[in-house]
Amino acid sequence: MFLIILGMLALVAGFAFSRSNPQLYRLAVPVRLAGLALIIIGALTSSVKQIDAGQVGVQKLFGKVQRNVLESGLNTVNPLVEVITFDIKTQNYTMSAVHDEGDQSGDDAIRVLTADGLEVVIDLTVLYRLIPSEAPAILGEIGEDYRNKIVRPITRTKIRDNAVYYDAVALYSTKRDEFQNRIFKSIETDFRKRGLLLEQLLVRNIMLPTSVKQTIESKINAEQESQKMQFVLAKERQEADRKRVEAQGIADYQKILSTGLSDKQLQYEQIKAQKEIATSPNTKVIIMNGRSNTPLLLGDVK
Repeated sequence: MFLIILGMLALVAGFAFSRSNPQLYRLAVPVRLAGLALIIIGALTSSVKQIDAGQVGVQKLFGKVQRNVLESGLNTVNPLVEVITFDIKTQNYTMSAVHDEGDQSGDDAIRVLTADGLEVVIDLTVLYRLIPSEAPAILGEIGEDYRNKIVRPITRTKIRDNAVYYDAVALYSTKRDEFQNRIFKSIETDFRKRGLLLEQLLVRNIMLPTSVKQTIESKINAEQESQKMQFVLAKERQEADRKRVEAQGIADYQKILSTGLSDKQLQYEQIKAQKEIATSPNTKVIIMNGRSNTPLLLGDVK
């Protein structure tokens, strides 16, 4: 575009020289030729636009946005149009309480009021991308700075609107996933209406007031102590059951011995024991005459 304007100025100068004094008249033809060459070169270079990968181009002619979208690669366009590129890759917008961690310096976390009237600080990251076919509408209705005009205000507003349905403790613990899913659906709807696609919403951190945090920590410690005591009691009950079963087994065994063994059974067990001793090595058996049928066992004499 610059070369075209420069060439047009050169043409005007060339015609002006032809009407002036004879000394400048000799320069009129070369200046006009140079101006014509600049116009041709400028038209050729301005009619070809390169769009990088992950981007789309939107044409604007004298302030009017054209609806057709230029894809990545080389595109032939009107040399008079202005081509504005938009990034269609996944982008992120972070709002954090940590200095210089978010997109804006300083404490940029979202402060919300919960259902129980407590102030909770939320760190959040939004992953989104621009819908390529909606790029002309975004340029015409919002402009190039859609991050600060759409992404930031909608996200912060929807988080505040949905946080009022939860207590601070529930938001910090049991209802965190539910809260994240709820604000995702709410933000996704508004983003799509504006030509943006919400890919993921990451609740990075939820900071409670100090007094509430101490209360939660005390509750957690008490629950852990209770679980520990329940484990000890369960172990003691198992040990008591084991001893009870063992005592019952001993009592049953003694009862069987006292009531179930006859004289013949005792004599049979005695014979079995003597047989095992007699067949063992280094043992001699001497049978004595007498009333007793029990042999006298002596060890081997070397």
